[in-house]
Amino acid sequence: QVQLVESGGGLAQPGGSLRLSCAASGNIVSINAMSWYRRAPGKQRELVATINSAGSTNYADSVKGRFTISRDNAKNTVYLQMNSLKPEDTALYYCNVVARVVYSRNYWGQGTQVTVSS
Repeated sequence: QVQLVESGGGLAQPGGSLRLSCAASGNIVSINAMSWYRRAPGKQRELVATINSAGSTNYADSVKGRFTISRDNAKNTVYLQMNSLKPEDTALYYCNVVARVVYSRNYWGQGTQVTVSS
């Protein structure tokens, strides 16, 4: 099994910054894609950013130029640097990892709350 532990959420003012972290542990053979999703109140879950094992990244249009996803393969950790935060970024942010133990599958973190408000 794979466990994901997220940290770094909290309250930020508009225009402020937060950095999310998600560390994967367990009997991991390899990790492919690592992603961040979010779910705002009353909305569907959406993909925020993803990074593959080669370091290629993709972002939702709403966060391009403001958020940066990165990973530390030695630590099995993915990060999300969020700058120029807006109230509409308020959501529960989830880490998702495609990891191989015996076979590859998706694993989800428990979520970390990000609130952007003055």
